[in-house]
Amino acid sequence: MLSCPRCQATIESTTIQCPRCQLLLKAHGHPGMPLHRTEGDEALCATCVYDADDTCNFPQRPDAKTCTLYRSTAVKEELALPQPSIARQVSVWLGNHRGWVGLIGLLLLSLVLVLLR
Repeated sequence: MLSCPRCQATIESTTIQCPRCQLLLKAHGHPGMPLHRTEGDEALCATCVYDADDTCNFPQRPDAKTCTLYRSTAVKEELALPQPSIARQVSVWLGNHRGWVGLIGLLLLSLVLVLLR
């Protein structure tokens, strides 16, 4: 169960509007569209990924107190994928270019046979 950010009343995750204080909890009255709100006086844009990379086209930018597209920059860092090792990268490259590897192998084998004669 969640709680209302204004009055702390217990609400379900699909509740569109708080039954106690009438605060709108979901954007455009749609239960699947969360409405992110700022806590305090700081705007959401200060910690948003879309503001950081300058792709935000929200009209209230950079002073938005509520937003439907907000993505925290902290979450972006947590979701970053680890870099694969060099051995893994080479293995993937060789697997993707088997034809070229086979052709070069045949050419090297032919060269060795010619030099040994």
